[in-house]
Amino acid sequence: MKLLVVEDETSLADQIRTELMRQGFTTDVAHDGETGCHLGHTERYDAVVLDLGLPIKDGVTIIREWRAGGVNTPVLILTARAQWQDRVDGLNAGGDDYLVKPFHMEELVARLRALVRRSAGVGSSLISHGAVSVNPETGRVTAGGQSIELTSSELKLLTAFLLRPGKVHSKQDLAEKMYGYNEERDSNTVEVYIARLRQRFGKDFIRTIRGRGYTLESSGCSGP
Repeated sequence: MKLLVVEDETSLADQIRTELMRQGFTTDVAHDGETGCHLGHTERYDAVVLDLGLPIKDGVTIIREWRAGGVNTPVLILTARAQWQDRVDGLNAGGDDYLVKPFHMEELVARLRALVRRSAGVGSSLISHGAVSVNPETGRVTAGGQSIELTSSELKLLTAFLLRPGKVHSKQDLAEKMYGYNEERDSNTVEVYIARLRQRFGKDFIRTIRGRGYTLESSGCSGP
C-alpha cells in the first residue's frame, strides 16, 4: 500500500514515515500544503495522513480541492487537541477520520489500515481472495492454510491485487504502488514480481489482460 503524509513538523513527519515504512507501506512526505495538494492530485495513494495547520495551503482547503477534483483517497486528519472546530470542518469537507495530537503510532497505523479496508470494501482485518490471505498487521501470508514467505516488494504487489480483486492493474499502476514519488520507477520489475507470485500461488493466479495489465483470477487460488 502507498501512503502520503502531509505534515509540516519535520521531526513528526519523519517519525510517521519511519514507522509506516517499517510496517511495509510505501510512503511519500510533503511538508507544506501546496506540495501535498499537488501530490494528492498527481499520484495514486491508498490513504493520506493530513495535518490541518499547514503552511501555504491549509488542510481543509486541500481536502475540498481534492474532493472537487474527483480525488477520493481516504484522508486521516491530524489536529491539535484544542482544534475541535477544525476537525469538524475537515470532516465536513470530506475527511474520513481524525487523530488528535499527541497520538500513539500504533493507533495511527491501525486507523490507516481500517480506512484502506473500508475504501476497498473489506470488512475483515484479513485481506483475502479465494484461498490466499494477508494479515496486514503481521505481514503473514497464507495459501490454503499454509504460510508463504514473501519479500516486501512481493507483499506490496500481492496486497494491491487482494484489495481490489476485480480491477485490471496496469504495470504503471503497480509500479506506483511499489515506489515512492522520488524513487526511480521501473515497470519492467513488475513483471519479475508477477512471475514470482505466480510461482508461489499458481500460474493462473494472476491473469494477463493483453494491452491493459493484470488482474486476479475470479475464483482465487487453491494454494501451492
